Amino acid sequence: MQPFRERLVVKPGAGWMGMGRGAGATALGFFHILPVFLCIFPSATSPCKILKCNSEFWAATSGSHHLGTEEAPEFCTALRAYAHCTRRTARTCRGDLAYHSAVHGIDDLMVQHNCSKDGPTSQPRLRTLPPGDSQERSDSPEICHYEKSFHKHSAPPNYTHCGLFGDPHIRTFTDSFQTCKVQGAWPLIDNNYLNVQVTNTPVLPGSTATATSKLTIIFKSFQECVDQKVYQAEMDELPAAFADGSKNGGDKHGANSLKITEKVSGQHIEIQAKYIGTTIVVRQVGRYLTFAVRMPEEVVNAVEDRDNQGLYLCLRGCPLNQQIDFQTFRSSQSTEGRARRKGPSLPATPEAFTYETATAKCREKLPVEDLYFQSCVFDLLTTGDVNFMLAAYYAFEDVKMLHSNKDKLHLYERTQDLGAGNLAPSGHPQALLALLMALVCLSQCWSVFL
Repeated sequence: MQPFRERLVVKPGAGWMGMGRGAGATALGFFHILPVFLCIFPSATSPCKILKCNSEFWAATSGSHHLGTEEAPEFCTALRAYAHCTRRTARTCRGDLAYHSAVHGIDDLMVQHNCSKDGPTSQPRLRTLPPGDSQERSDSPEICHYEKSFHKHSAPPNYTHCGLFGDPHIRTFTDSFQTCKVQGAWPLIDNNYLNVQVTNTPVLPGSTATATSKLTIIFKSFQECVDQKVYQAEMDELPAAFADGSKNGGDKHGANSLKITEKVSGQHIEIQAKYIGTTIVVRQVGRYLTFAVRMPEEVVNAVEDRDNQGLYLCLRGCPLNQQIDFQTFRSSQSTEGRARRKGPSLPATPEAFTYETATAKCREKLPVEDLYFQSCVFDLLTTGDVNFMLAAYYAFEDVKMLHSNKDKLHLYERTQDLGAGNLAPSGHPQALLALLMALVCLSQCWSVFL
């Protein structure tokens, strides 16, 4: 059996299939790529429900790998239901690439399977999986179980934790803790095995307070263990399945080394990726999402080009210009008695908290005045939404479950500078400016010699 440390050099393929006249009998390969379009062209607050339509169609047809003539009417019924679903969301999906790709794909499938556009359009139903189907397998190759891939006498793997919650606050794999702006789409994790991206949007119109409204996780295809899988959650939509409607890693022998479990309907899901020793927890608290992960250091660092990984928040933290000076903010609150942040003044919040009432509220769930408690206070002051208190509480509950070092559950000192990966020199800001000027001059001189 190949040790996991040697498997790290394997470059997992995407395993996507295209749509065309040469497609297989099921002609479903096209729909593997739809979730990818959704990830590449995210729309944090879009009412377009093409992902839901796609999941329903896939769930209705994925149980059959070879469509015979006797199954063609059932497939056509599901296809017409899919087309009907896309028409219902057509107005809100105008300009959405995934939507237009789906519409063209449906037309192609209609022709390939000789489906009439007129006929039954009953909503797709979940198919009963035949015995032995990958969704029911309990056996997995040893290569698909991270901990079993270590030799008995070798040192156990070291696990790390990263979490994102609230307005938003991030705890990195190195236990740095930061409060950030990071509006828009940002990568949390980017390695050889999975990618995680979040989208943060303003909590209130005109406010600089943001929270996570969309989350996309891509599990890359890996050897005989899993097919590529995409999980996507948005505000008011926390699915208990992957984007294709499945709940495990696909059709490979080790498919059950990737599983998604619903803990609380619409509020809490957990994804176990045993083949990389990783556990992910996603919650919806109020309207917004929280994220927490437990991952081996070996997987965290499994990147092909570590120096060019860009802004990978769970590893490097937030850029300096995106960080919020929490200590200054807290000092101003204790003297002014109301919440303000750098930039435009916040509009009136649904429930106005003073520093004293915010601290009293946060003590109800977080008795230890650590950074989770301080984050709770900060969020109540900037948003006025008590759900952010629960977000901080559940974030700490996830730390207790996922962090490998129980002595480091509480953090008390906030990290306010860039992580080592961001190559930011320490010292006075003028030193940073001087370094940047020198780099610009050097690049200009080099262009002259070229």
